[in-house]
Amino acid sequence: MPHIQQLESHVADLIAAGEVVERPASVVKELVENAIDAGATAVVVEIRRGGMGDIRVTDNGCGISGEELPTAFLRHATSKLRSADDLGKIGTLGFRGEALAAISAVSRVEILTRQPGHDIGALLRLEGGVPGQVEDAGAPEGTTIHVRDLFYNTPARLKFMRKDSAETAAVAGLMQHLALSHPTVSFQFIKDGTESLHTPGDGRLDSTVYAALGRDFAKTLIPVEGSGGEVSVSGFITAPLNGRGSRTMQVFFVNGRFIKSQLLTAALEEGYRNQIMKGKFPGCVLTVTLPVTAVDVNVHPAKTQVKFAREREVFDAVYHTVLDCLQIEDRPTRETKSVPELPKKQDFFQTMDAKTFRQQASQGTGKPASLVTPTAPGRTPEHPAPIIKKEPSGEMTQRPAPSSNSAVSADEPQSKKAATPKIGWNTEWGATTSRMADVKPETGYQTEKPRLRPITPSAISAPPPSVTAASVHKFSTDVEKKEPAAPAIPEIPAKPEAVIPEPPVIPAIPAAEQQGIELPGQTTMTPPAEAPWRIAGEVLHTYIVCESEDGVVWLIDKHAAHERVNFDRLLAAQEPPMRQTLLKPIAAEPGREEAALLLENQELLEQCGFLCEDFGDGAILVREVPADLDAEDTVETLEELAEHLKTGRSLTEKRENLLHTIACKASIKGGWTSDPAELRVLVDKVQSGEVKYCPHGRPVAVKITKYELEKMFKRA
Repeated sequence: MPHIQQLESHVADLIAAGEVVERPASVVKELVENAIDAGATAVVVEIRRGGMGDIRVTDNGCGISGEELPTAFLRHATSKLRSADDLGKIGTLGFRGEALAAISAVSRVEILTRQPGHDIGALLRLEGGVPGQVEDAGAPEGTTIHVRDLFYNTPARLKFMRKDSAETAAVAGLMQHLALSHPTVSFQFIKDGTESLHTPGDGRLDSTVYAALGRDFAKTLIPVEGSGGEVSVSGFITAPLNGRGSRTMQVFFVNGRFIKSQLLTAALEEGYRNQIMKGKFPGCVLTVTLPVTAVDVNVHPAKTQVKFAREREVFDAVYHTVLDCLQIEDRPTRETKSVPELPKKQDFFQTMDAKTFRQQASQGTGKPASLVTPTAPGRTPEHPAPIIKKEPSGEMTQRPAPSSNSAVSADEPQSKKAATPKIGWNTEWGATTSRMADVKPETGYQTEKPRLRPITPSAISAPPPSVTAASVHKFSTDVEKKEPAAPAIPEIPAKPEAVIPEPPVIPAIPAAEQQGIELPGQTTMTPPAEAPWRIAGEVLHTYIVCESEDGVVWLIDKHAAHERVNFDRLLAAQEPPMRQTLLKPIAAEPGREEAALLLENQELLEQCGFLCEDFGDGAILVREVPADLDAEDTVETLEELAEHLKTGRSLTEKRENLLHTIACKASIKGGWTSDPAELRVLVDKVQSGEVKYCPHGRPVAVKITKYELEKMFKRA
């Protein structure tokens, strides 16, 4: 058995540093949290080469005295704990006293600090955890820490670092969370000389969300606030219609500390139950405040996970706060706005009864504007156009129209008076439209349908008769005469038809085939055999009902079946899928870390049909998408692709995950109305055994036997 010996202090420091410092983002997190605990109101973070080259953090906090600088870089040296009792009521972001020691053990560090009220500051340099001499130096109030050559003395850790773009995105995402957790602090993030983030520090969470997460996400948020017991919840949540394709925009804080909690995620999504589309996830920026004694933050080295003393109380507070906010948003407002009164119109339905209106209408004084008969040009209501009346003999007679304010003449026969119809608007509900159909309106114009004559071959070859202006004038003025007969069209004798020899008849089946002789290079096409199943129909626009000849009923999920067909086709394709160039490029904002991950795998995206480029500040500009994908699903697809890229290990696994998402988005959706030909192709694939499971492992078809059906109806 090997002898037991104590490790050297340098090796022990490197092991401890590996638990605290995983990547450049870990260094930034520890230094910024120390700046916030020091009471800083402005923090500036600068990095180069993703943080592997330089990291500089500047704050305007309380600073450190020159005598305590060497002590600050010792392990377990802290100003935030005094006794063991303080571990149960931690109210600061840092408390272990390992951050500065771990960072200095794997890098070269330079710290410049000055306390308020002191004229001269202090400067200290460390290399590999070994401190130098403290020097006097001029410095502004606060502390500036410069970290260079991270992991220069641990090559095993250095080779596992990712590309500079990915490390930069990780630092940018961290700065977003730190800025959102403390709206009263102004944060400025500069990467490679370019400012990427700058929050106002005015104490308003909405302005910080706008600066950190962007305008598109900020305008979809709804403010929430609630409490339950000793737990209070405040912040913003997204509207149900603005669900996202992943959980990347779910940000939670507990007492000002950014955490990742499955409990809070479950409480949030439970509040959205039956209100958000399936497959969508809500976004939020929620701050949970509770007594420091009710939460334990000392359960994870990176302090991103906590443990609650009363989990049920925290869950209920978040759940009911979200649920109440969504119910208020959906509830119509009860406040009635004062509307200025409009001048009342004269409504004959309200100011007179039906009998009075019919009397006035018969006299021509009570007609509504929509019922007034239009007058011809040059006429007035006092002198209307003459009425043309056709007698039974076929001739047309003209009589003057009755005046609007005159009655029927007394010498006219009474029977004729009764036979003359009166035009009026019957407002009684019992009246029918047949009575109005029998009334011929007394207008000044009368039109008849033209008489159609059969078209003969001679009429087709004859030229049309000439129509002169005089004939038109004669037809319009001489209305009392009979209708003139149509001019005779002279017949032209038909020309003798030329004799065209008939082409030889070619039989559809060659004589050799009729005699059973097979010709070289030809095969006889046999009709496909009848399928041993039939499609009985489709239910819920999602499931296909199919009956086989052996008395088995199949329920087939058309989306799952089509998804598997698409996935197999994309996976077996030797060439990249067809692309479609977008007329208007789409700017997607999946998040800074997700955007960097997509750009890092840009070559893989091109193989799947996407053409993307960096648009800056965590945005991606998409110019081409796969031809099978709808352009409206581009942003959601990229969000899901980023999630799959996080879990994918090998290049093959990543490619399959990407094809899963593309196949799912390009498939028939449940609830869509499908063509019978599409359903038949899907059923054929399933019944032949080619398709059994969707790419996610869900079954495509469910079998119900005749015995099971009869058992359901108590027939077996």
